[in-house]
Amino acid sequence: MSLHSLALIENWPVPTAAAAVVRADGTVLGSYGPTGHRFPLASVTKPLAAYAVLVAYEEGAVDLDEPAGPPGSTVRHLLAHTSGLAFDEHRVTSAPGERRLYSNAGFEQLGDHVAKAADIPFAEYARQAVLEPLGMTSTALDGSPAKDGVSTVDDLVRFAAEVQAPRLLDPRTVAEAMTVQYPGTKGVLPGYGHQNPNDWGLGFEIRDSKSPHWTGSSSSPRTFGHFGQSGTFLWIDPDAGVACAALTDRAFGPWAIEAWTPFTDAVLAELAELKSGG
Repeated sequence: MSLHSLALIENWPVPTAAAAVVRADGTVLGSYGPTGHRFPLASVTKPLAAYAVLVAYEEGAVDLDEPAGPPGSTVRHLLAHTSGLAFDEHRVTSAPGERRLYSNAGFEQLGDHVAKAADIPFAEYARQAVLEPLGMTSTALDGSPAKDGVSTVDDLVRFAAEVQAPRLLDPRTVAEAMTVQYPGTKGVLPGYGHQNPNDWGLGFEIRDSKSPHWTGSSSSPRTFGHFGQSGTFLWIDPDAGVACAALTDRAFGPWAIEAWTPFTDAVLAELAELKSGG
């Protein structure tokens, strides 16, 4: 089976693009473009890093509510972008839990925290905890756990199937990761402006009623995932029962804001039509 809607990436003003849609059981419903091509993930690195942190939590290496990052902050604060750390600097700009300050620095401190607790470099921990068990052989999280990952659509499809039907984690842990942490917290969603509330789970952004947004206008409020400044995204829509990954090699900008929402709407519409036997 192939989804015709995925061919819309042909019209994106990017040199290279690949996309795929996958169900919880790992069935790839459709793919388009060079799905084995390695792309820089930018911030789509964060959900992969967060999953490794959650494995560390389940293994007892760290606790979600133990101190980590700036004074008063915890592992949970760092995962939910409420530690008070600035965007790209290891500088505190507000008290923990006060505002949703999207922070690369926070994820870097998370990586350091897990590396110290597990006594192993974070990239290696992530490889052993997540990438290797899922067969994500083309993925690496070397460098910053906030933004330096590289991967392929084929590998992200494996990850997206795992998140929808967890084997590496207790399903309750994943349910927590896609549940709003510190409800009612407002902040800026990079590229999409101020959101009130700016809902976030543990390492995953939650769509809820945000507008504008990078997912579809028809995406369910429960949709969660991440997009990256390298023109990449991964969303999981529990109501539609599918996930979609798209990777490109052109930096995020107005082109993505224009292209991504109609693309996702077309994918969801085609899936709904197939479901109803249309």
